[in-house]
Amino acid sequence: MAAFASVWRPHLQSTESDSALASFHCIPSSSRLVKLPEKLTFTAFSSSRSLCGLKVRTSSVMLEKTLETAKKVSSKEILDFSKYQGLGNDFLLVDNRDSAEPKISPEQAVKLCDRNFGVGADGVIFAMPGINGSDYSMRIFNSDGSEPEMCGNGIRCMARFVANLENAAETRSYNIHTLAGLIIPKLREDGQVEVDMGAPILNAPDVPTKLTSSKDGAVVKVPLNVDGENWLVTCVSMGNPHCVTFAREDGKDLEVNCLPLEKIGPLFEHHEVFPARTNTEFIQVISRSHVRMRVWERGAGATLACGTGACAVVVAGVLEGRTEKKCTVDLPGGPLEIEWRENNHVYMTGPAELVFEGKAFL
Repeated sequence: MAAFASVWRPHLQSTESDSALASFHCIPSSSRLVKLPEKLTFTAFSSSRSLCGLKVRTSSVMLEKTLETAKKVSSKEILDFSKYQGLGNDFLLVDNRDSAEPKISPEQAVKLCDRNFGVGADGVIFAMPGINGSDYSMRIFNSDGSEPEMCGNGIRCMARFVANLENAAETRSYNIHTLAGLIIPKLREDGQVEVDMGAPILNAPDVPTKLTSSKDGAVVKVPLNVDGENWLVTCVSMGNPHCVTFAREDGKDLEVNCLPLEKIGPLFEHHEVFPARTNTEFIQVISRSHVRMRVWERGAGATLACGTGACAVVVAGVLEGRTEKKCTVDLPGGPLEIEWRENNHVYMTGPAELVFEGKAFL
């Protein structure tokens, strides 16, 4: 799989001598792929010539391989995509407005997200036709092929993406249908994207979690044993499940940059008390309006940012009496501004930027 396509088209001339002349024309990635003849015959040769400014040694074997490779490329499907990032949480955005089904499978998304053998991303997001009066629908496949209900950083990126598709004004809002419900991102004049993330879900079975509630049906500062160690956790759903911890049971504040996230993250994600698995946020309180966060995302692992996670953190911080309702949440990729307002909705504000556009072979 490659992010960009270029195809060599050989024109062969055979001679009676022991060599043949091969000339090549480079076809840019924006051009259509060339259908090669089914069979090409030429005499064996070995010669040195200039190719696009480079001295190369060519042979009939090399040309045969070139033809074979180009034929395989020409028969592959090509996916147009745009890569966006929100605080380093990166996604491949696909224009899927002509279909109610994603253009690629979860297995293909896994390959595209691979940072060594694919394009590289935390997930693939599909901008799809709206449902029930919404402007658009959003679906997403994680880098492991699973499908989350929604993604906070991802929906900021999607808002920028569809605005670019529409050549829309810099300031406008969208009603976007997700598996977590209706989400409303707004493009602001300062370049940031503000998102009404809706009301947090606190009732334990609805998060979902099997942990016993401790406060009006919510799981707040409840001990959870993970690999022989007790952590105090608060469970929140922002349309997808989150387990937030500010401390172990000994009450000592966390030094989040010292945590072995790759080890403990999967243990939280797959813990038996989370029937739908969970995202996990580890939090260090700097002040009542400023916290530091590291996250292990369900289906994506350690990422540089998680928008729904940052929202869940502020809700958990308020419930535990550790933070105000308006906070700056520092993530490895940068800060998000989160506010839990009087209407019970949580608002997230942060950036979303286009990185590049490309084509991928499927």
